[in-house]
Amino acid sequence: MQHPIYRVRSFRIVGDYVLGIAFDDGTERIIDFRPVLAGKLLGPLRDLALFNQVQVDCEVHTLVWPNGADFDPATLHDWPDRVDALEALARKWEPHSA
Repeated sequence: MQHPIYRVRSFRIVGDYVLGIAFDDGTERIIDFRPVLAGKLLGPLRDLALFNQVQVDCEVHTLVWPNGADFDPATLHDWPDRVDALEALARKWEPHSA
């Protein structure tokens, strides 16, 4: 079974933690990342100054941040189908209060 490969062509900052993303197949998504910014890798992106340092990696054609955070371009492309599962994972990544 073949799976489509998507590439991020460009992005724009739409608001705090919200990006508009354009893909090579013409699809565009507006993604609010706030619900998934948790854990060791994605949690630091709650610092808006760090989040806004997002770039498109020209080799792997996805969004990357200076701290090493990134997302599979297929995850970004299919965000509406995956966001619920990602949010559930993010809740597990957050430290629990004692």
